[in-house]
This record gives sequence, structure tokens and C-alpha cells, in this order.
Amino acid sequence: MSNDLFVFEYPRVLSIAGSDSGGGAGIQADLKTFAALGCYGMTAITALTAQNTQGVRAIHGVPPDILRHQIDAVIEDIGVDAVKIGMLHAPEIVLAVAEAIDRHALRKIVLDPVMVATSGAVLIDNPAIAVLERELFPRAVLVTPNLDEAALLVGRPLRNAQDMERAANELLARGAHAVLLKGGHLPGDTVIDLLVTAQGGKHWMQAPRIQSPNTHGTGCTLSSAIAAGLALGQPLLEAVEMARAYVRAAMLAGAQVKTGAGGGPLNHGHAPVPMRLKPLV
Repeated sequence: MSNDLFVFEYPRVLSIAGSDSGGGAGIQADLKTFAALGCYGMTAITALTAQNTQGVRAIHGVPPDILRHQIDAVIEDIGVDAVKIGMLHAPEIVLAVAEAIDRHALRKIVLDPVMVATSGAVLIDNPAIAVLERELFPRAVLVTPNLDEAALLVGRPLRNAQDMERAANELLARGAHAVLLKGGHLPGDTVIDLLVTAQGGKHWMQAPRIQSPNTHGTGCTLSSAIAAGLALGQPLLEAVEMARAYVRAAMLAGAQVKTGAGGGPLNHGHAPVPMRLKPLV
């Protein structure tokens, strides 16, 4: 078939992350988010987890060669406009991803440093944390730790907004180009997030706390929505603001829905948009 017949392509987003058998987080949440925002989602699975709304029962890592083949296969054929990186449990997996980023000259990368599940399960080997910081912070346009992950990275608890700002700036000094530090774990009726950039930008964002146990996968969903925004051509701040609005709406839409006996998922499909089209160049 002649290529002259093709005039459009979809905004393409690749998730490099772990699989959540319960469907609320990981690549399952990522794909739901991409689709809801009108993007074409692809995956490179780093690990299989056996989990549900109550916790993680087991983790099986994917061999680095299989991960490399997944990334190469989708990029060499379909291409990619933005990348979301999630669970990378071991140093060799981190290195495989870093090599793939360089091999394919990937640019719009959102790194969600997934380290601890909502249930408290540890999702990364200790040796992998330093490798993650060294190899992927400089390669990502944005790093999106939550309060616990940032505390683990800087080696101290974060108890207030001042602690958040100091930690975010420290992560910039370690090579990150921009940091979205999520403050949802702080007490209070208002949730605050902080976006800082290496160029000196500082944006505090706040919203009323949503009272719901259904928060499983919020971090995965947020980072995926930001990556989708970047794939759609949005500037970073606009993509972050859009993603925060999407996550809040998904939380509100799913707040009174019972899914399992533990912390349930968001309602990712509360207001889906048609698949976007962009001119084929």
C-alpha cells in the first residue's frame, strides 16, 4: 500500500514500567490514561507483579534482554513521542533503559521513581536507587517522586513545605532537569505539589484533599498523563497542570466505587476523548 495514503498518526506514548495484575497501577493504569487522553499507548514491561487492592504478593523481574527487545521493537516500527518510566527494580534494568534512551535518542521522558507501593511493599533493590539517580535523572525532562520516595532519595523525612522545597532543589542539584514533588502524604485538608526546574522556575500547586480510599495508582496515572501531555505538544507546566486536573477528576469519579477489599483504583475512563490525530511528517 502506498505511503501517500497515510496523512495522520496518533500521538504515541511508551510506558516502561511494571505490570499490576490488579489493574489499578503500573502499565495497566498507564494504558488506560493514555487512551483516556487520546494517545496511542505502548508498553515495555520491566517486571510482573502479583498484586491486588490489598498489596503485592510477588515480583518477577523481566530479563534485561527481553526489556531491550520490547523497547526496540515498538520504537523501530511505531515510533514514540513521549516516554513514561515507572518501576525499575534492579540496576541492570535501569542500565538497559538508559542505554535504550541513548540508542533511540529519546527526549520527552517522564521518570516516576517508583520505590514503595501504596501498600508499603518495596519495589526496588537498594543498589538500583543510586544507579537510577545517576543514569536517569539527567536523561528525563521531569522526575515525579512522592514524599516517601523523595525522603528515601535525600535520606531524611520530609514533614512540611519547607522540607519539600529543600529536597526538590537537592534533586535538581543531583542532575534532574525538573522535579514535581508530590505532597499528598502531608497531613491536612489541602494537598500541595511543587514543580521546580533547573532554570529557576518554582510553581506551588494546591487543591482540596479528596476523601477516598481509592488512591491506588495515582502516581502512575499522574506521570502517564504528563507524558501524554508532552506527546500532545504541551509545554511542561501545561502538561503538569492538565495531568493534575485529570487525576483529580478520576479520583472524584471513582471515590464511591468499591473495587476489592483494599485501596481501589481511580476511574480512568470518566471522560475519555477520541484518539487525537497529528499530521504525518
